[in-house]
Amino acid sequence: MSTHKPVRRITVPQIRNRKGGQPIVSLTSYHAHTAAVVDKYADFILVGDSLGMVMHGMESTIGVSLELMIMHGTAVVRGTQRSLVVVDLPFGSYEESPAVAFRSAAKVMKETGCGAVKLEGGQRMADTIRFLTERGIPVMAHIGLTPQSSNVMGGFKTQGRDESDWATHEADAAAVSEAGAFALVLEGMVEPLAARITEQVAIPTIGIGASAKCDGQILVLEDMLGLNPNPPKFVKVYSDLGDRIEQAVKSYADEVTSRKFPTEDNIYR
Repeated sequence: MSTHKPVRRITVPQIRNRKGGQPIVSLTSYHAHTAAVVDKYADFILVGDSLGMVMHGMESTIGVSLELMIMHGTAVVRGTQRSLVVVDLPFGSYEESPAVAFRSAAKVMKETGCGAVKLEGGQRMADTIRFLTERGIPVMAHIGLTPQSSNVMGGFKTQGRDESDWATHEADAAAVSEAGAFALVLEGMVEPLAARITEQVAIPTIGIGASAKCDGQILVLEDMLGLNPNPPKFVKVYSDLGDRIEQAVKSYADEVTSRKFPTEDNIYR
């Protein structure tokens, strides 16, 4: 009789209950193979709309469609067993009204099998977050530097450099927490402000270019693997896979040009 226990996915309540506890580990992933590796170590995996830039060469996240998020989200869910999978709602799929947001979020969850969605915005999105959570859709919120609003912000700029702006960010954090978000991403935010918000809200904060006092951290996988030639300044590059991939491709190209083709005799044994 087998004693093997099935792997159970980390749940939204488990993430929410990590407030002030063991730091939450997270990375992005966009396809099954990398997701399977990340799944061994991450508490949640974000299928971020950054995939538009990382995987599809877009200049920003604005052009990402709901269908594209569903395609990548489905692949990540298929490649994982343990991590909570969170899928971004892309620009234009949720801002119009809570009802539109619900239809988009329900479609994402039904078609991908993910455990939660993420959306950007603070006070202006509080009613939408409340509408979704009351109808069974877990929401991760995202404030600070919000890439979908980069055109309004004038680019990717660190938030909170002017202390007079802190109250707005604090109000955003309070609004999404009170509306029912189970966690809050703080992106591109000065350290003391991110630390202050982490102390103020009852839900875990997930920093990306924020404070070490956040309840967890998330990075774009390709950034920390050295596949982005111009990663954000705050990113620690853990492995320079870009150079290693180039060396492997060059070795392959050299062998092909030298007619060192693999044959059936030396491949299949």
